[in-house]
Amino acid sequence: MLEFLKEWYKTRFSDPQAITLVFILVGISLTLYFGAGLLAPLLVALVLAFLLEWPVAQMSKLGINRTAGASIVLVAFLGLMLVLLLVLMPSIWRQGVSLVTDLPSMLDKGMLVIRDLSRDYPKFISVEQIDASFNELKKLLDTQHLLDFGKQLLGFSASLLVLMVYAILVPLLVFFFLKDKHELIQGSKRFFPTNRGLASKVWFEMDQQIFNYIRGKVMEIIIVGVVSYVFFAVMGLRYSALLGVLTGLSVLIPYVGATLVTLPIALVAFVQWGIGPEFGYLMLGYGIIQALDGNVLVPILFSDAVDLHPVMIIAAVLVFGGLWGVWGVFFAIPLASLVKAVINAWPHHNEKKATLDLE
Repeated sequence: MLEFLKEWYKTRFSDPQAITLVFILVGISLTLYFGAGLLAPLLVALVLAFLLEWPVAQMSKLGINRTAGASIVLVAFLGLMLVLLLVLMPSIWRQGVSLVTDLPSMLDKGMLVIRDLSRDYPKFISVEQIDASFNELKKLLDTQHLLDFGKQLLGFSASLLVLMVYAILVPLLVFFFLKDKHELIQGSKRFFPTNRGLASKVWFEMDQQIFNYIRGKVMEIIIVGVVSYVFFAVMGLRYSALLGVLTGLSVLIPYVGATLVTLPIALVAFVQWGIGPEFGYLMLGYGIIQALDGNVLVPILFSDAVDLHPVMIIAAVLVFGGLWGVWGVFFAIPLASLVKAVINAWPHHNEKKATLDLE
């Protein structure tokens, strides 16, 4: 057993550059895991700067210096975010409050329909089971729980001061990351070992793929969200803006997100129309949107991304989402692609031996 471990270590870790790559990956992972809370503004600014680097680089090719290009891009980005906050967020907030307010009456109506079905088909579900479930739901919606929810909202409001600080720090950090990109990269190299050729190879392989993934994911969220909202609004579905945004955000979690967001859409449509033609048309249209997203839009937007098996994608979402929450879910696929790139680039003893034999 000891000989086997020695041989495995010699095969996998005989290259000094492989050891350097391990230390770099472990150091970055530990920093993110233990310091993500403290470094949140810095990490958010890095992600935004990474996304906004492309238009700044294009301006530099046209002869515009990086300071002016970074200023123009950052002002345009902040203006777009401000428009979205002022136009979209109030409508979503109102519909969310209305949905929470109407939820008890919606559940009452749904329970009445289920009771009627239980009387017609008592073999499948009994009235006693329905009443027990309904009582549990009523407990969840009683006054005490609503008061607790209100206290949570007050606690969230208290954190608005922190968000205001972020709103000042993050744009400043993004500006300096864009403006002084090359100086910052050169200065950071002193903290890494000199024999980092393998790490540089992995980074150059992943750089464009990560950018393509993030850009494609943002475009997918926007396209799916807008198309879903327009369809819901044309159908006359209540809370169309809120449900459209939820549908767009559901693409963040592959396979699972679409299933989860289907439940509130079906519930609202069922309470609004019952089992009728409108309900069928809505679910059919929603299914077509999901099918076009998975079979047409995703292959177009992510044609340059590394192919990963669905099992690996779901595992990556679970692992990285558990480690870093929403950000882990968002970056699950590029992180999984990074793991795959490291495995593919990892030096093998057999490969080195074959190279020596050829020489």
